[in-house]
Amino acid sequence: MARFGAKFDAQGVLANSRDSARCIGYLTKYLVKDIGTCHVPDTGDLREHVQRLVGALHYEPCSPTCANWLRYGITPKNPRKGLVPGACKGKAHRPEHLDYAGRRVLVSRKWSGKTLADHRGDRKQWLMDTLGLSATEPTGRYRWEQVTPNDTDYLSPSKRLIQVIAERMRWKHALDEARRRAQEHDADPPAGRRAA
Repeated sequence: MARFGAKFDAQGVLANSRDSARCIGYLTKYLVKDIGTCHVPDTGDLREHVQRLVGALHYEPCSPTCANWLRYGITPKNPRKGLVPGACKGKAHRPEHLDYAGRRVLVSRKWSGKTLADHRGDRKQWLMDTLGLSATEPTGRYRWEQVTPNDTDYLSPSKRLIQVIAERMRWKHALDEARRRAQEHDADPPAGRRAA
């Protein structure tokens, strides 16, 4: 049984809200902050597993300034002379913590040179190639104007939502069909190697 006092302030976290990333970060931080003290390995297999985990964390980057980034060809933040991968003194590398302190992943543009818009463009190009469509629309094909309830093609928000869902389902079915065709094409042996 749990009792909460008058000062308990439960707040939900909505996906893609302004504070969602910060809240998830805090939850993750405090859920694993002292994970090494909540469980004591009592068998040889468990002790071996913990040793493997400690060994892996020894060489994983723990923060933007961690020397372990050098293993991946990335210059750490504020580099200084004598940085050696595996020699970081951060708490995340210690067996008693076994957690991810700090920021382990650099934003994609720092290691790929691409922005989110570039990644979206790559995904769109892949999708159009898979479906066999052109990714560019001819200019002048559409004319954009505000729809009002007096227009003959006006749809209420609920009907518009149903239409959008139906369109997404058509896209998904088309993509699934294109993937299936591509797999069948890859599975077919070349004509010269077919059994007689």
